[in-house]
Amino acid sequence: MSQNHASPQIPHDGGPGAHAPGGGVSIGSMSGGSIATGSHGRAVSVNTTGGPVPDARHQELLAAVRELLAELPEQGTRQAEDSALHAELTELQDEITSSGRAESGRLTRVLGSVRRWLGSQAAAAGAVASATAVVQGIAQLLG
Repeated sequence: MSQNHASPQIPHDGGPGAHAPGGGVSIGSMSGGSIATGSHGRAVSVNTTGGPVPDARHQELLAAVRELLAELPEQGTRQAEDSALHAELTELQDEITSSGRAESGRLTRVLGSVRRWLGSQAAAAGAVASATAVVQGIAQLLG
């Protein structure tokens, strides 16, 4: 059983502008995209850059969530309340970045988590403003 593999002819000297007999391909560097050679060559390239772009209200909420995440204590020093809130905020952030929006059920859960965190001893003074922005952003989306 023989297999016919087409492979580009690469010039032996590798210098720019060098051509192998019968044609050739020389690629110095390539990032993304596609290439095709030959009389029946066909190149197809599908590029994605992420999920849908969130609307303005979801973008504002996403910014507030990221700010609050940055202000929560590091993983090794978190209290249980900090860890629970971090998990909820991370899931909300992931949902907004992947779908461009957040479901009302998740918004309601995160709202409760942020309010519980604000009422606990875990709430750091510097993070209160960020938490308040998250609460306001969720309240706007829930109506």
